[in-house]
Amino acid sequence: MRKIVLAGFLSVFLLTACKKDERTAEKSLEEQKLEFQARQLEIEKQKLAIEKEKIVYEAQKKADSIAESKKSQAAAANNSKPQVIRETRTVYRDRGSNSNSEGGTYADNGNSSSQGTTATQKKGWSKAAKGTAIGAVGGAALGAIVAKKNRGLGAVIGGVVGGATGYTIGRAGDRKDGRVQPR
Repeated sequence: MRKIVLAGFLSVFLLTACKKDERTAEKSLEEQKLEFQARQLEIEKQKLAIEKEKIVYEAQKKADSIAESKKSQAAAANNSKPQVIRETRTVYRDRGSNSNSEGGTYADNGNSSSQGTTATQKKGWSKAAKGTAIGAVGGAALGAIVAKKNRGLGAVIGGVVGGATGYTIGRAGDRKDGRVQPR
């Protein structure tokens, strides 16, 4: 009899314990639903805040573009007014014969500095000389490599063509630098 009462008491205890777990599970499920809905509301609030910031940004951008256009219109209005030139400078250039023996002189508003066309000679190799040397050596090497049957003839032809090309390119560089007067 004792065993039966003990077994009954134990079964009642177990049944009530199982029902409590179901109730807590039901409660936690309801709480999870509420928390989920609260998170969704928070996300919606954040979306609305972002939209509000976007609208404020667009309004500021529009106001800035209006101010920028007003500034550009004001600048255009200021630029359309005639400007008074307060200082003029006259440069006289003496054009003699085209020979290099006579150097042309330039006057700069009464300054005593005059410059001849050949007043300062640069020292060292000109770009034309460097180009000729590099082109001749490179062309000779390339000509000797390309010509399989007669390497000497290939080197001579390559050297001449490379030298002429290097001279042409170097001479143009000298003209740009002012070492040689353009024609």
